[in-house]
Amino acid sequence: MLETSSQSQKRTRSEFERQLHRLEQDSLRMGALVENSFLLAHAALFERNLESATRIESQDKQVDQIYRQIEMDCISLIALQSPVARDLRLLSALMQLIRDIERIGDYAENLGDIAIKLFPYPPSPYLGELQVMSNRCRAMLAMSLEALANLDENIGLQIKAKDDAVDEDYKQIYNLLSSQRLFGEPMEPVMLMVLAIHHLERMADHATNVGQRVAYIVTGKLG
Repeated sequence: MLETSSQSQKRTRSEFERQLHRLEQDSLRMGALVENSFLLAHAALFERNLESATRIESQDKQVDQIYRQIEMDCISLIALQSPVARDLRLLSALMQLIRDIERIGDYAENLGDIAIKLFPYPPSPYLGELQVMSNRCRAMLAMSLEALANLDENIGLQIKAKDDAVDEDYKQIYNLLSSQRLFGEPMEPVMLMVLAIHHLERMADHATNVGQRVAYIVTGKLG
C-alpha cells in the first residue's frame, strides 16, 4: 500500500520531533558534565582536593565533543527540515545556550588550575567569601539546567536576580583583595583570587544567558 502525502508528512514530523528530543537530551547530558566539573573545581578550591582538579580536563574534552556534535546536528536540522517558527526558535536558542554551557565548563577547568596553583600557599583570608560566591554560581547553574530540562521560562527568568548577588560578591571580594597589604608576601595568591572571582562572575553571566534563552524558546520574547 502506497504511503499518502499526509502519512509521509506525519512520519517526517515524528522523526523530526525525535531528533529535537535527542538534541535536548544531549544538551542536558552536556550540562550534567559541566555541573560535575564545577563540583570538582569547588572541591579543589575549598577542600584542597587536587585530585578533583586533575579530573576536570578529561570531562571538559567530553563536553567539547558533545558541544560540537549538537551544533552540527542543529545546523543539519535547520538546513534539511525547514523547521516551523517554534522549532526554529528552539534550534537557534539551543545553539546559543550550549555555547554558554560550554564556556561554564571552560571556567570550571580554569578554577581547577587556580586551585592547583594556590595549593602551596596558605589559604586566603577571603576564601570564605569566595566559597559563598561559588555556591551562588553553582545554584544558578543548577537552576538554568532545571529550566532547560522542563522548558520552564519562570525558572529561567528568576536566575537574573541571583546574578545581581554574584555581582555584589565580585565587588566586595575585589575590594577586599585590592586593599590587602602584603608586606613582602608573594603577589601570586592575590592575583589568582582575582582571577577566580572573575571566572565565577562570568560563569554566573553564562548561567543567566541559559535561563533567558530558555524563556525565549517558550515565549518567543527576548529579554
